[in-house]
Amino acid sequence: MIEIKNVTLSYGDRTVLRDISLALSEHRIAIIGANGSGKSSFARLLNGLVLPTTGDVLIDGQNTRTHGKDIRQKVGFVFQNPDNQIVFPVVEEDLAFGMKNLGFPKEDIRRKTDEILARYDMSDLREHPAHLLSGGQKQLLAISGVLVMEPAYIVLDEPTTLLDLRNKRRVTEAIHALDQTVILASHDLDLLQDFDRVIVFDDGRIIADDRPENAIPYYIESMS
Repeated sequence: MIEIKNVTLSYGDRTVLRDISLALSEHRIAIIGANGSGKSSFARLLNGLVLPTTGDVLIDGQNTRTHGKDIRQKVGFVFQNPDNQIVFPVVEEDLAFGMKNLGFPKEDIRRKTDEILARYDMSDLREHPAHLLSGGQKQLLAISGVLVMEPAYIVLDEPTTLLDLRNKRRVTEAIHALDQTVILASHDLDLLQDFDRVIVFDDGRIIADDRPENAIPYYIESMS
């Protein structure tokens, strides 16, 4: 369970989220809204990348203000631009980085690296320069780097926005196959049709919170 309690978020004198209260327990939750609506800032609250100005964010009872390290292990975050997430120049080194920091044994690191590369048909890219991967491969590497850390929740911030159609399809399939609870901020409304819940933001406030078949048409109408 993720709980957001009376959260307001401001950057200086600019307020981007206004008194938000939610309980997130569904398996697939989408966050949508126009640019500047607050959805990306909201996503960053969920693993402590950003702390609320007022109010609290609780992940399974732990407050992001006081348990940031534990929460960032529990809640994986995938950025819109994978170049912001890929740290090391070689694929297998990048995958091993987080596991080494958490003290995973070498044999576990090797096994989990093998498994995740095979899962996304990237085994032959183990020693490939990360910066020479295609956009879709980079995003799959970013997702892989999160998955090997064994999070309970995965938050993705517009992960398909920078991709061409073929790579968007690959990443979409990867997202649908995730076992973890997924919270996805996205403009790609087709991706969200089978989600359990869609939350619509506008000007830092929630204007709809419903099943996709209700929330998405409401959003489209509100934007027209």
